[in-house]
Amino acid sequence: MAPSRALLTRLAHLRRAQLAKPAATHHHHHHHQPLPLPLPRHYHSYDHPSPAGVFNPTEQAILAGAYKHVPEHGFTQHALSLGAREAGLLDISTNLLPEGPFSLIRYHLVTQREALAARRDAIFAEDAAPTSTVPARVERLTWERLLGNQHVNHRWQEALAIMAQPSHVPASLHELALLADEIHFQAGDTSVDPTWYTKRGGLSMIYASSELFMTNDRSPGFGETRAFLQRRLAEAGSLSGAVGNVTQWLSFTASAGVNVLRSKGVRI
Repeated sequence: MAPSRALLTRLAHLRRAQLAKPAATHHHHHHHQPLPLPLPRHYHSYDHPSPAGVFNPTEQAILAGAYKHVPEHGFTQHALSLGAREAGLLDISTNLLPEGPFSLIRYHLVTQREALAARRDAIFAEDAAPTSTVPARVERLTWERLLGNQHVNHRWQEALAIMAQPSHVPASLHELALLADEIHFQAGDTSVDPTWYTKRGGLSMIYASSELFMTNDRSPGFGETRAFLQRRLAEAGSLSGAVGNVTQWLSFTASAGVNVLRSKGVRI
């Protein structure tokens, strides 16, 4: 399946799940306030559980401990072993995470996505630029999510290489689709017309390309990445104009990211 079709399939699944919910579950979509209030955890991305549902308590303990070691050791088995020790478990306990380092990457993706809802009001309140429109709020939330990578940005090319391995592509695209859906939801996008797909699909591609751009950005405060993000959002007229970027993102498995891992002795 082509990457763009895989992402559209994931978005279609999310949309069907949303529409299948009883009216009481998502009646908040019909409010037309400029900035709807955050809602309880159960709504997140409509069919996706909170972090507690993604990882069981033992996995959560290992991953939370390991995550602190990512800046120094990367998204690696060694970081997972350190996390197991901090949780009071034997190194072999990392076998409870059969996806290995990808589990740690997914932990980052899920927790950073979930953090947007908790911080949304504060993000808009502290922003000097006006965020009175949905597009402005989409840009601000997308930038906030990119900033969530700043402490692991020097490790993210390695993470992208792991995410682009065939066995991890479906879950990686799934998380990308969930992120785009979450950003639009938190921005107050209540549209239910066909643009539901194009806006989320387009944002997925723009986010992926901005994330990739950020890994090589050495400007103060990643200012060049934000300018890149803003240009791409301004240019976005249709999904077809952006689908190439997810192909670029996935092609990491055949380029720099894999070479970085191989140089460290990782067998791919």
